Amino acid sequence: MFKKAGLLAVGALALGLGINSASMAADWPKRPITMVVPYKAGGTTETMGQVLSKALGRELGTKVIVKTKPGGGSAVGTLYAKNQKADGYTILFVPLGQFLWNPMDRPEVDFHHSDFRILAGISEYQIGIVSTPDKPYKTLEELVAHTKKNPGLNVADMGGMSKAFINFIAAQNGVDWTPIPTRGGGEMIPFLLGGKVDFAFSGGVHQKYGDKIIVLASFMRDRLPLAPNAPSTHELYGIAMPGNAIMVAPKGIQDDIAAKLEAGLKASMNDADFTKILQKIQFPKKFIPSAELKPFLLESEKGIKKVLDAIRAG
Repeated sequence: MFKKAGLLAVGALALGLGINSASMAADWPKRPITMVVPYKAGGTTETMGQVLSKALGRELGTKVIVKTKPGGGSAVGTLYAKNQKADGYTILFVPLGQFLWNPMDRPEVDFHHSDFRILAGISEYQIGIVSTPDKPYKTLEELVAHTKKNPGLNVADMGGMSKAFINFIAAQNGVDWTPIPTRGGGEMIPFLLGGKVDFAFSGGVHQKYGDKIIVLASFMRDRLPLAPNAPSTHELYGIAMPGNAIMVAPKGIQDDIAAKLEAGLKASMNDADFTKILQKIQFPKKFIPSAELKPFLLESEKGIKKVLDAIRAG
């Protein structure tokens, strides 16, 4: 009798938890959602995030507030997001390449992509090596040649993968560049335009500045549409960065809430203001649903491992 009563109690508890979970998903969202951007304000990710947050908020019927957490090549903000409750009230807007790179390159970084629920791909960064037109070099090859005759050039990077890729190129050419760390495009641009650095890694923010900034090379598999004469690092060295901007949430989020977030993000792609900001920074509108993004993420991880192994071996 006691055993039967115990089983009934357990069953009732499980049923109650199921009802509560369903109720939670049905009532969500009841308060503002935080969109973590792991870079300083003013960069490309934060610029997109500010407009996307408003569009997503309209779709979900609540405020979505951008919270910048720069540092560590996106590691600080990513770790912060990982440690938040998996209740649908924290999401992370992050470049796929840096999201994968940090834990692969730095074992002490306490997160992995498996700690997150993949929601969607939003756009594609226009990643490149950039400088200003007043410099005596207009291409990456000319930059290398100039460095050999004039050592001591410095470069603005964002740590992590950008620094490693730049160091790889330097090693391939037998040159040294002094790294100047920045916390995102919002800090890199004034460094570059103010003459504090000779050239820089850019995730795409340079495209807002027209002819004030030139592209020396694309860091992606293909050449950048707005700089078709600048070769890609894939052409030159067989290496490339995955350029997708993705949205994720802490692992453990309910399926129904994750589905609502993904649907909201997809609908936000048609928002007029978001369309305008993508046109302004000249990024493509490239929504990738979670079901397609997950295998692409795993394939990108394999590609980054090849690059990382080559850098370590070199």
